[in-house]
Amino acid sequence: MYESIKREIKARKPKMAICYDFDKTLSPDDMHTFTLIPSFGLDKNIFWNESNALAQDNLMDKNLAWMYLLLRYSNTKRLSIKKDYFNKIGADVPLYDGVSTWFGRMNKYAESKGIELEHYIISSGLKEIIEGSKIASQFKRIYASSYLYSADGVAEWPAQAVNYTNKTQFIFRIAKGYYEEYDERVNNSMNDADLTIPYENIVYIGDSATDIPCMRLVKSKGGYSIGVYDPVKNNRDNVYQLYNDGRISFYAPADYRARSNISKFMKQIIDEIAAREAMKTERKVLEIPANLYNTYKTTKTVIDSLPKNMKPSIKKKMSSELDEMKTMIEGNIE
Repeated sequence: MYESIKREIKARKPKMAICYDFDKTLSPDDMHTFTLIPSFGLDKNIFWNESNALAQDNLMDKNLAWMYLLLRYSNTKRLSIKKDYFNKIGADVPLYDGVSTWFGRMNKYAESKGIELEHYIISSGLKEIIEGSKIASQFKRIYASSYLYSADGVAEWPAQAVNYTNKTQFIFRIAKGYYEEYDERVNNSMNDADLTIPYENIVYIGDSATDIPCMRLVKSKGGYSIGVYDPVKNNRDNVYQLYNDGRISFYAPADYRARSNISKFMKQIIDEIAAREAMKTERKVLEIPANLYNTYKTTKTVIDSLPKNMKPSIKKKMSSELDEMKTMIEGNIE
């Protein structure tokens, strides 16, 4: 029995997750900039200035502001925006170097270390655009802002607005395994041993101050945060500040090619998680006989304290069970 339990423990495959922002983390600019905003004949700077002013004037969430503004322009210009259209333009969103092969390479490396790796998007951008991107199939879940659509597939109303503070709920969802956005069990308390993915096995990759809540949450729970910056612009203000403030574990250019710094850092993280999980496994194996020994000692104390006038048959049965328990414990315990 002990050998069977030991084999089962050793056969378990630990999980880890990498969570990504999208805009300026995997892609060089805001996803709306490339096709969506120009499709309305608008300059991106004019659109974002108007959107930010709308939010400020109406004490409005900035993400709800741009989502509303897109719907308003679609009505005034008689250009209905459909889910299919968002998916279509998602295919044209450019990605940083190495992104398209990053997931396969990291999955293969994690597999070689006995780790099951999952990828998640946590973005304030538009989910439907990300779903149309070349890398959409690489993610177990895409958490992002999204629209409610009519029966004809036309965007009518914001269904989900993801901002920098409510992004953190998705870290909890990933850790606890309550993936659906409407599942309120995410607020339930859960022991670390019951987590689907331990917080210390989660990595968050982002580029700016809007990622701070997620970076801080993951890092405070023993996980890892990585700040990235555009390798062409080479503006490092954000990552230097994030690193000095203790928000991130590493920073690197958003270059995801095989020999890049971020690839090196991620492999180091995977190595560390694999080593930690290996130690966890060994401790779990050691716990089996140690816990059984504890039960044996407690039971023996109870039997030794039984009344002398107890029925001999009962006492004999208990002593027999104690002897059987003793044979299950490895080594000499006398």
